[in-house]
Amino acid sequence: MTQRLIELLLCVALTSAWGLMHGSAGWAVAGALAGALSWGLIDGVRARRLLRWLNTPDTLQTPTLSGVWTELFERSKKVIKNLEREIQSSNARLDNFLAAIQASSNGVILLDAEGRIEWVNLTAAHQLGFDPQKDVGQYIQNLVRSPIFKTYFLGDDFSTEIQIGGFGTRATSPSKISVQIHPYGKKRKLMLTRDVTGVELADAMRRDFVANVSHEIRTPLPVLSGFVETLQNIPVNETDRNLYLGMMSQQAQRMQMLVSDLLTLSRLEGSPTPGQGDWIDSNDLLSPALQETRALSSVIAQPPHTITEASEATVLISGNKSELHSAMSNLLSNAVRYTPAGGSIRAGWRMRTDGWSEFFVEDSGPGIAAEHLPRLTERFYRVDRSRSRETGGTGLGLAIVKHVAQRHGGQLEVKSTVGKGSTFTIALPPSRVQQISPQ
Repeated sequence: MTQRLIELLLCVALTSAWGLMHGSAGWAVAGALAGALSWGLIDGVRARRLLRWLNTPDTLQTPTLSGVWTELFERSKKVIKNLEREIQSSNARLDNFLAAIQASSNGVILLDAEGRIEWVNLTAAHQLGFDPQKDVGQYIQNLVRSPIFKTYFLGDDFSTEIQIGGFGTRATSPSKISVQIHPYGKKRKLMLTRDVTGVELADAMRRDFVANVSHEIRTPLPVLSGFVETLQNIPVNETDRNLYLGMMSQQAQRMQMLVSDLLTLSRLEGSPTPGQGDWIDSNDLLSPALQETRALSSVIAQPPHTITEASEATVLISGNKSELHSAMSNLLSNAVRYTPAGGSIRAGWRMRTDGWSEFFVEDSGPGIAAEHLPRLTERFYRVDRSRSRETGGTGLGLAIVKHVAQRHGGQLEVKSTVGKGSTFTIALPPSRVQQISPQ
């Protein structure tokens, strides 16, 4: 400020002196006024240059200034640089925050005071069928047409979540999306979505499982209790007594098998994955399983089935011997139970060209219709419920096989043609098998 005052006084003094040199005191006053006006114009030009630079600041371009305006320019440039650094830092934090929300497994939608979409992450866009770019600015009510959602959105109570159908929901594959709104700011809303299809399905499966277990256990109990009551209260001859005791034994064995399979499933689901340290010869697994299968066939089928070993390779398998034996035995016993007496069953090990190894069981049974194949490994699912009752199956065998295969990094595969038979295969990855070269 002092420098500007000195510049003004110097300019006035010089023009006043010029007026005295060329005339009277009046000329001196006129010169002083002209000097002050000239200085004001020059100072105004400097101020204009600074204001123009401030309107469109360019830190690489310096306006022509002098005096106090240069100092003011330098200070302004420093303030602007600090502000730019703060803005860049804030933008970086905002980008990181949005990237974190974008990666979330939950959907996030920001709505303005009018209910228009301000921002939506990819998860919510996928769950509700939005376009994350084109639908910004659209009213949420125009995009989510569920009557339940509209009632919820227009209401005042957002304390609980609601469930609506997901985008592209079909009767064969329904999806459920949980939605909850959280008001914030000036009438803005944060809308969170969550895919609860799996949770709903698991809950339904749990209910079905409990109902099925209850039914399976309850079915033999009337038989047992009825025969016990008969033996306790009614005199029966030796023949009837042996008949009743045999039927009671059969039902008790059925309950025992059910409990045993349930315990097996529970153990498979709750135990660590088998390691890869122990190697088992495939013949040591196949031979005992075939012996058990032939014995079962001789008991429940007349004439017995023709059971053939059809291995195309001998392999070493890394895994849990008892689990693998259980899975193989379940496939073989299923083939015996569902193949008519006198039918043929082939089983063995073979290598695939991709390095995987397969244990396969082929039967000449009635086959399975295509619509049943996706559900075969569901617990207690039966293609023919009455047939399963006759053969004594628990409905858990294929669920056990699937779990064992998955625990060993493999998978259960099923191919079947109605009227021609079925092929069940446990496929194991190369990391779990080693082929033994023939001597």
